[in-house]
Amino acid sequence: MDLDTVRTFVAAADAGQFQEAATELSITQQAVSKRIATLERTLGVRLFTRTARGAELTIDGQAFLPHARELLRVAERAVASVQAGRRPLRVDVIASRGAASGLMRGFHRAHPDVELDVLMLFDIEGAVAAIRSGAIDASFRAVGVPGRPLPEGIASARVLDEPLQLLTGPAHALAGARSVTVAQLAGHRIWMPGLVPGTEWTAYYDDLVAEFGLTIEATGPNFGSDVLLDTIADTPALATFMGEQTRLVWPAGHGLRRIPVTDPTPVYPHSLIWRRDNPHPALTTLRDHLGAAQPGHPDIGTWKPAWTRR
Repeated sequence: MDLDTVRTFVAAADAGQFQEAATELSITQQAVSKRIATLERTLGVRLFTRTARGAELTIDGQAFLPHARELLRVAERAVASVQAGRRPLRVDVIASRGAASGLMRGFHRAHPDVELDVLMLFDIEGAVAAIRSGAIDASFRAVGVPGRPLPEGIASARVLDEPLQLLTGPAHALAGARSVTVAQLAGHRIWMPGLVPGTEWTAYYDDLVAEFGLTIEATGPNFGSDVLLDTIADTPALATFMGEQTRLVWPAGHGLRRIPVTDPTPVYPHSLIWRRDNPHPALTTLRDHLGAAQPGHPDIGTWKPAWTRR
């Protein structure tokens, strides 16, 4: 059903005259008559009868009028839902306890007026597809995975270089260290069951192993962070890597240690990716906020894979 004909019908019903409806709609009286006739053919009924005073609604016209008004209201709401700034900004943070989630919490505190939908997608292919389709507005990723450049039209900006820390239980050989060098980690078993082939974080750790000769094990099912923490606390032979800004809580009796890694410090590069032609005004606000909150990404004393460097 053509909404212009419905809008013309409502204007004519309210005015009681086709000429006044034409003036209100800035069209000719002939155009009003044609639109009304088109709507009557579509519905298969007469909507108006002509009188000396103008145009009066028939019984069918009276029955149709409240529904016509509702059609126009629904159309207005539909348009408003996608107008710039009228829908929530949808951002993928990968995981609820990671650095990206913390960045979005900081953005929400700084801009509480911006409505947000925060969601978690697993792999970069799914995130890029969601960005290209418009299902989401942005995603936090480590971009530049070897052999998988970002598609045309997808932009990225580095927003955080997050240092890795070593997490150990109280009986681990390195538990008492205030910091450890990468060289000191050689020969120690680092257990990371969340590594999945094909993901950007697995590509990152593959390069870390190749660069420094570390032993990273991804064996066994991934039962989540609670089981990981329990295992690290109870197994002196195992340690794991954790981002400096990862927020996990464990029982005081676990005695877990978070130890900085140095010489060099491995940093995980978080970038924001988005579609270049995305018009949502809050996306620009988010990019500006992240750029101001994390000025610069110095490379001195740090390590990251070559494919993440700018």
